[in-house]
Amino acid sequence: MWPRTKVIFYDRNKINYDQMPFSSKALWGLLLPIVVEQLLNSFMGMADTIMVSNVGSAAISAVSLVDAINVLVIQIFAALAAGAAILCSQCIGYGDLKKANKTAGQITLTVFTISIIVTILFLLFRHPLLSTIFGQVDDLVMENSIRYFMITVISYPFLALSGVGAAFFRAQGNSGYPMKISLLSNLLNIIGNAILIFGMDLGVTGAALATLFSRIFCMFVLFFSLRKTTQKIVVRDYFKLRPDFVMIAAILGIAIPSGIENGMFQFGKLAIQSTVSTMGTIAIAAQAMTNILESVNGMWGIGVGICLMTVVGQCIGAGKTEESKYYIVKLTGIGYAGVFVSCLLVFLLTRPVTRLAGMEAESAAMCFQMITAITFVKPVVWCLSFIPAYGMRAAGDVKFSMTVSTITMWFCRVALCIFLVRVFHMGPMAVWFGMFADWTIRGLIFTVRFFSQKWIGQKLVETS
Repeated sequence: MWPRTKVIFYDRNKINYDQMPFSSKALWGLLLPIVVEQLLNSFMGMADTIMVSNVGSAAISAVSLVDAINVLVIQIFAALAAGAAILCSQCIGYGDLKKANKTAGQITLTVFTISIIVTILFLLFRHPLLSTIFGQVDDLVMENSIRYFMITVISYPFLALSGVGAAFFRAQGNSGYPMKISLLSNLLNIIGNAILIFGMDLGVTGAALATLFSRIFCMFVLFFSLRKTTQKIVVRDYFKLRPDFVMIAAILGIAIPSGIENGMFQFGKLAIQSTVSTMGTIAIAAQAMTNILESVNGMWGIGVGICLMTVVGQCIGAGKTEESKYYIVKLTGIGYAGVFVSCLLVFLLTRPVTRLAGMEAESAAMCFQMITAITFVKPVVWCLSFIPAYGMRAAGDVKFSMTVSTITMWFCRVALCIFLVRVFHMGPMAVWFGMFADWTIRGLIFTVRFFSQKWIGQKLVETS
């Protein structure tokens, strides 16, 4: 018989299961609204694009080009929101609500300042920025791009503050409320699009205004609710906030590495997109649809990761390191189950979706081939490359995650993809071979990092 070996993920003898920070019911209550919110945002974004596409090719081209910049900025703001969730969760885990509230105030001040600076710079340099990035495009496309860009840039502060406001609620274990506000905000965006684009014939201006109004609504509702003194995190008296540079440094210590990591991923996507654009319209259409479907089957795993930041953050703040390891293992297992089911569902829906989208037969076949490969590979290797890293970041291990993710992304996703295309003349499947290599190598590295326990003991907030 083979000798029995036992992998030790955490020390069960050091865990009091009756006093766990999150019961199974509380864990699912935190997780499910986050997953639903991620799915809603994804589907609403697709609906937004479809509505704009009815205006004409110049409009949809302008929106697509500008959104390449907007997504990069959104990723940076998402890093700030991640920092908010982690720092406030650690304070709550320690039981220092006064420090949690002070931290939330400093995060609000920091995010507001950064978003205002970015907004002013982008507005001042909008013409040279768009000309440099897009190069020579049709005059009508550039005109639409500038109008759409100006209005969406004005929405940046509201977008950034909405992200951290939602993070404050999640940090205290309430993910249901930001999910409801996100749903209302997205519905407001869709209704606004219908009225402004079709009813008032405003084109891309109407689409941008609908986005601006929905983000203003989301931000004001979240921060109005954060004024209530009956909850753990209270943010009010904004004009009394004064910068605490030590705390701001701690905030940026998480946000900057996470922002660089998110930004590098976006730059990598742009590099891959430029490679795919040389393969012809059939490959471009197949890759575009595959990207949409692959993002949908990953929403469950992303939701699990966002949930894990709150859970591990509270455990680290409370000094419960074994519990933090327990939750990383448990939620990674939940992630595996959810990703397997979502990949299978997307696989079954691929052919109907490509038919409904009116794709050419060759593009549809190419898309189905790529989704088939993703369905076999992603449930096996994706979770280890993403979910444990969320938990280790919540413990303060952000620089390691940034370094590993950036290196594997450039060497596997980008370099390997370009090599396979240019040397072996491979089609868009090269993108996914690069992706599979990235997921596998990163997953192995993060697994070794988890067992090394070097990510533990990096509490980010000094509590009183």
